[in-house]
Amino acid sequence: MNPYGDDSAYRSAPDPTPDSAPDPAPDPTSDRAPDPVLDPAPEPGSPVAALADVEAWKARKTYPSTLLAGGPVFGVARERAEGGWELQPYFSGLAPQDARDSLGSHFRALAGAEPAGSAARAEYLAAGDLLDQDDAPDELTVRGERFRVVRAERFIRMGPDGPEPPRATDPDPAPGPGRTGDPVATPDPAAGLVIDPAPPGTSEGAIEAELLAALRKNDTVPSDVYDDSRTAARTHPGTVLLPATFMTAEREGGRWRPHSTGTAAAPRDARDGLAVHLRVLVPWQQDLTPEEHEVYKRAADRLDAEQPDELDVAGRHFRIVRVERLVRVGPDGPEGPRPSDLDPLPTDSRLPEQSRSAHEDDLAEPDASARRFLELFEEEHRRRTSRSSGGRS
Repeated sequence: MNPYGDDSAYRSAPDPTPDSAPDPAPDPTSDRAPDPVLDPAPEPGSPVAALADVEAWKARKTYPSTLLAGGPVFGVARERAEGGWELQPYFSGLAPQDARDSLGSHFRALAGAEPAGSAARAEYLAAGDLLDQDDAPDELTVRGERFRVVRAERFIRMGPDGPEPPRATDPDPAPGPGRTGDPVATPDPAAGLVIDPAPPGTSEGAIEAELLAALRKNDTVPSDVYDDSRTAARTHPGTVLLPATFMTAEREGGRWRPHSTGTAAAPRDARDGLAVHLRVLVPWQQDLTPEEHEVYKRAADRLDAEQPDELDVAGRHFRIVRVERLVRVGPDGPEGPRPSDLDPLPTDSRLPEQSRSAHEDDLAEPDASARRFLELFEEEHRRRTSRSSGGRS
């Protein structure tokens, strides 16, 4: 069960404040310790920074409600010798173990660059193996560098017409070399950013204060999730807004429901994921006729060609939605996983050999439904390969 409750619709966030009585919104101009923000930031007074400020303030009025967008996401940060914590690529794990797996892969890659038999190679390999264990740590130091699994809560903004779509200032790279339509092709814009205790900028400080003031509803999550959020407010009182990610939502019966994981690094990647859903998953799950399937394929083609943030198809309505990520920071750096966060075992390698063999036997002979899925998947793969090589789909 998801400790954040039913993922079928967006929910109010747990109260992150340490005291039972409601507190006023934090004042970003007070004399408390400054909240950490990301470095580098846009140059104050630059056109980009000014436009981002305008967009942020407009969003506060047009989409005044702040709601959880599913559970948290996890990534890895490295402590820098010169101060601050540098975020590593792929801040999109849906469980802490996803981030540990990513860090383990990083260590194994580093080991591969070291001479065979060297102490450095052995240490990197040992660190990768450690992260595969059931009791893998959330923080470790390897060859003098400190790494930590970091947690980010995810939020969306809601207004009278539904969730907030991408903003004009959100990066949305066009297809080009290295981009084949793969939903994970765009690097996470948070990669390489440094969490540093610097005063927040205009839009960042206002939004952080607003989030802390708005997320005070405590009756929509289990008690352990609520208690952990209150503890985090004491131990990690600072906040950091990472660059936004994106997801797809669908309006059903007057309610908006999340339709993807919300970890797409750019709006275009979320549209790519929706296009795959329309061409592959919908006809497979609903056993569409060729005529019905053609309706969804035409909609996916329109999505590819026009790159809209809204799409209507067969009586259904989809929207690309902006997802904000908030990291809490304390005196010793960014917050790690909480006890209430779902954290499955590293891999199915923990299963007995007999169980794995039986599982592999089950997958040996795909049934008719599986064969249909594979056919649809291969058709989509051929279409994307043709598109990336300049051919026509």
